[in-house]
Amino acid sequence: MAKWGEGDPRWIVEERADATNVNNWHWTERDVTGWSSDKIKALLLGVQVTGEQGVCEVTAVDSMEGEASINNRKGKLIFFYEWHIKATWTGTTKSGIKYKGTIEVPNLSDENDMDDLDISIALGKDEPKTPLADLMKKEGEKKVRLALGSYVGLLKTEFSQGMILPTVNGMPSQKQTQETPPKIKMDMTQSASSTSVSSSTTGVKIPTCKFKLKDSFLTSPEELYRCFVNQEMVRAFTHSDALVENYRGGKFRLLDGNVSGEFVDLVPDEMIGMKWRFKTWPTEHYASVTLTLRDKDDETELILDVRGVPTNEEERTKEGWQRYYLAAIKMTFGYGSRLL
Repeated sequence: MAKWGEGDPRWIVEERADATNVNNWHWTERDVTGWSSDKIKALLLGVQVTGEQGVCEVTAVDSMEGEASINNRKGKLIFFYEWHIKATWTGTTKSGIKYKGTIEVPNLSDENDMDDLDISIALGKDEPKTPLADLMKKEGEKKVRLALGSYVGLLKTEFSQGMILPTVNGMPSQKQTQETPPKIKMDMTQSASSTSVSSSTTGVKIPTCKFKLKDSFLTSPEELYRCFVNQEMVRAFTHSDALVENYRGGKFRLLDGNVSGEFVDLVPDEMIGMKWRFKTWPTEHYASVTLTLRDKDDETELILDVRGVPTNEEERTKEGWQRYYLAAIKMTFGYGSRLL
């Protein structure tokens, strides 16, 4: 037993009349079951795959049984989560015929690596055979795994703040570190781009990546520029309410608040720079997005450069831009052209 006034400062309680758990050094627990349920549903409902057969997407999360919590013991964060998930996917052929199927994940838990996760995808009981089932089993399973990996990563960043408090000198000790998010096997494209590291406001570093997309639109740079900065045009192609303050430092929010950010640079008809984020990303973490417009005779070439995307959000972010921005603008305003 150390003498009064000596020893580990985390045990010193004489300066506090209530003898509170100083710096959360003793066992501290936070229940995140409700947050986890909402987050998993949001991430799964964003899963979509497209192929020659048609489009498949997760359309409902039917049941979620389980719990999740974060614990701090002597400056170390411990994450507990265990979920049994059942969901529904819907496939639509290019001719408009719809099929339904099921998704079951019985063992999403801290005891299993994401690569060992059991994901069962099947066609509905009374549904006739369709190539869409193979598409969902092959590509859809990858997207479901990435979505659930994103949940675990967010669990270990968004809810770590406040679980470990500063020590007597105002800085966390070396032991007060957080477990890293689970590693997910990636293809060569993902691993090649996942090289940079960014930090969220919680002080926890998260792995990030970058990607580029090119597309062409049958319109002028002036008109395409307006699609991104004109509030009414944004509302039109997103089919929802939107806030767009089209000046440097202006905010934007669209798709029911699922996407938000700030314009950091605007060069009319030529370039748009912005801080951009999904609502589900770690608090205050933004990607850097640059849109470059180039006049190509009768069409406009758009170059999209995105940096600082959380690694486990790469495919979802890329698909989001392709589906909710590029394809939506073409369909709404008739600017359709070939993908480069």
